[in-house]
Amino acid sequence: MKNQLTIFYTDDDQEDLEFFIEASSDIGNHLNVVTQNCGKKLLYDLENPPPNPHIVFLDLNMPGFSGFDVLQQLKSSGNFKDIPIVIFSTSNDIQIIEKSRALGASYYISKPTDYNLLKKTIEHAVNIDWNTFKPTSKEFVYINN
Repeated sequence: MKNQLTIFYTDDDQEDLEFFIEASSDIGNHLNVVTQNCGKKLLYDLENPPPNPHIVFLDLNMPGFSGFDVLQQLKSSGNFKDIPIVIFSTSNDIQIIEKSRALGASYYISKPTDYNLLKKTIEHAVNIDWNTFKPTSKEFVYINN
């Protein structure tokens, strides 16, 4: 049995959260998904463990405190700067991708709408060795096909 991995997923879209939870549970019971519906809730959960996340999936387009705001705050914090942050967005805009990278995101994934691709994408991200993974600009974006 694989070790239990905790994933935090922050998104203001309830359907996206549910879709992600369902896909993660189909991958296996070794994944524990904790969701937040806004950036401030993510920051609260990080500051008040347990649990501690193995990886954070973060949507960018949230009202108020955006994913960019959260990313910038996490990467400037001594406590959270080493947590892998995967931007999980519907945008494929190169400027948004580059801004995510410049602010310190670990990886960029365009949200798949296909259930099987979503499972494949989540599984891919949790299997990365985040201690050694240092993506080039070409490796920074995951192509889910």
